[in-house]
Amino acid sequence: MRILVVEDDKDVANFVVKGLREAGHVVEHADNGRDGLFLGATENFDAIVLDRMLPGGVDGLRILETLRAQNNHTPALFLSAMAQVDDRVKGLKAGGDDYMTKPFAFAELLARVEALTRRGKSDVPVTKLVVADLEMDLLSRSVKRAGQKIDLQPREFRLLEFLMRHSGQVVTRTMLLEGVWDYHFDPQTNVIDVHVSRLRQKVDKPFPQPLIHTVRNAGYMLHLEEP
Repeated sequence: MRILVVEDDKDVANFVVKGLREAGHVVEHADNGRDGLFLGATENFDAIVLDRMLPGGVDGLRILETLRAQNNHTPALFLSAMAQVDDRVKGLKAGGDDYMTKPFAFAELLARVEALTRRGKSDVPVTKLVVADLEMDLLSRSVKRAGQKIDLQPREFRLLEFLMRHSGQVVTRTMLLEGVWDYHFDPQTNVIDVHVSRLRQKVDKPFPQPLIHTVRNAGYMLHLEEP
């Protein structure tokens, strides 16, 4: 997805932009309301994440009210420290589709943004998954990284597909057993470790930066870490 982030707090902006890019999304950032409105009005995005209070003479409410008046219905999520009920109501009435308050958990932000873009699009099948330079074509059942073809066994393909569909999120052993092996119990074997190891040999080893990471005492996560 192509996402616009309008946020003037440098630390918050860097955190959100970095996380969204690691999850495989293309992100544009504006640090003031005027630039945010210009980008939102002149370019196409799949979703917008914006703060309420912004420099530049244009706040988040005005940005969204202006876009909606222009018949721009890009899904928008407010991310703001303004947490009172009245604040949230104003954000939704201005045309916001969702409202999150700071501080926040990035995993929830990512889930909410992706949920917004799914609304009204359930009849459009997903045929391609992309995380960083890793591409998976679900129709041809092919995988490429940096343009280089990667040959996978059927189970390896299912495992990678599951990880890519949950990119940027911790995937637990239980999730993998149920989602990839259709087990609803733990067989107490190292089948997951073996397949992840094989997948790493093909997806990570030939390339400069790894994508598959072990999260200690939790599971695995597929994302690109900044060098």
